[in-house]
Amino acid sequence: MTLRKKWLSGLLFAAFLTLGACSSEGETAKDNEKKDTQQEQQSSEQSKGNKEGSKNGEQPKMPEPDLEGTPDVVAEVNGEKIKKKEFETAYKQQFQQAALQSQMSGQEVDQDKLKKQMVDSLVGQELLIQEANNRDYEATQEKKDKILQDLAKQNKAGSKDEFLAQLEKQGMSEKEVMSQLEKQIKVEQLIAAEAGDIEPTEEEMKKMYEQMKAQQEKAGGESKIPSFEEAKPSLEQQLKQQKEAEEAQKLIKNLREDADVKVHI
Repeated sequence: MTLRKKWLSGLLFAAFLTLGACSSEGETAKDNEKKDTQQEQQSSEQSKGNKEGSKNGEQPKMPEPDLEGTPDVVAEVNGEKIKKKEFETAYKQQFQQAALQSQMSGQEVDQDKLKKQMVDSLVGQELLIQEANNRDYEATQEKKDKILQDLAKQNKAGSKDEFLAQLEKQGMSEKEVMSQLEKQIKVEQLIAAEAGDIEPTEEEMKKMYEQMKAQQEKAGGESKIPSFEEAKPSLEQQLKQQKEAEEAQKLIKNLREDADVKVHI
C-alpha cells in the first residue's frame, strides 16, 4: 500500500465510500465491520495461495479494472461535476478489494455493479461537502496542521513538510492535500452535528468484543485474543466510526431526495 493510499484510507470519506457501497447491497454497517476484520485473513490466504501457485509453475491471474468508455464527467450534483479522474482513482482502490474477494470466492467481479456503487458513493460525498459548505463550517489552519502532524507521525514521515513532500512524489500536490483536508474537517463537523451523542455503551462494546472474539476463534487465529479491557479503546473508536458512517448515510439519503443529480455512467 502506498503512502497516498494509507492517507486516503484514513479519511472519513473512505468510510463513507465503503459503507455507501455496502449499503447499496443491503448490508449493514456491522456486516461491513465483519468484512474488515476478515480482510487481513484473506490477504494472508491469498499470499499463501500465490506461493503455492508459483511452486506449481502457475501465475495467479488478477482481474483488471475495466475503465474503457468512462465519460469525462461521470455525474453532476446540483451543477457540480464529478470528473473522470476522481471516479477512476476511487474505483481502482475499491476494485482492488473486490478483486481479492473474487479470488477467494471464485466469483467474478461484477464491474457494472461496482461502478454504480462507486458513483453513488461519490455523489453522496459531494452532497455532504455541499451541505457542510451551506452551513458555513470552518476548517482552521490549526486543525489542518494537527491532522497533518498526526498523519506524518503515523507514516513515520518525520514532519508534516516531509509528509507533504512524500505525497507530492506520489502525484498529490500540497494544494490538493489542503483542499481535501478542508473538506474532511467541514464534513466531520456536519456529521458530528447530525449524530449528536454517539458515545458507545458498555453493552455495545461487549457485544462487538464477543463478535470479534468468535470470528477470530472460528478463523483459527494463532494470535492471542486481548482482554475486553485491553480492546476497549479500539472498540470504542470503531463503534463511533460506525455510528458516524450510519448517520452520514441517513443524511445523504435525505439530501439526495431534494438534489438535482445526473449520473452519466
